[in-house]
Amino acid sequence: MTKLFKVGGVSKSKSGYKVRFATDVTRCKILAKTDTDVQLFELPHEMDKPALVAFLKTHELYQNPAYKEAIDNADAKYNGVVKVKSTKAKAEKPSMDKLKAKAKAKATETVAE
Repeated sequence: MTKLFKVGGVSKSKSGYKVRFATDVTRCKILAKTDTDVQLFELPHEMDKPALVAFLKTHELYQNPAYKEAIDNADAKYNGVVKVKSTKAKAEKPSMDKLKAKAKAKATETVAE
C-alpha cells in the first residue's frame, strides 16, 4: 500500500531546498520552525510521491531555479532516471580456420624470403 499525500511543495532546510510531502497543512507549522522559504500547497487530489513530484514539474514552482533543482533531484529519486548504457562492440573471436589460414600465410611468407 502506497501512502497518499494531500499537500506538497518545497522548503529550504539547512542542507538546501527539498521537496516536501504532507497529509495536511499542519505540516507548514512544523516546517516553519526549522526551515525557511516554505512553499506548500494543497494538491488537486491525493497523490503518492512519484505522482506528486511529476505534478510539481508542471506547477509554477518549477519556474524558480532553486526549486527546480530540488524537484529534479526528487524526480530522479522517486521516478528513477533511465540510464542508457553504451556497449562496446566486442571483437570477434577468430575461428580455427582463420588461425590456420593466418599461420599458413605466415609460413609461406617466411619461405619466400
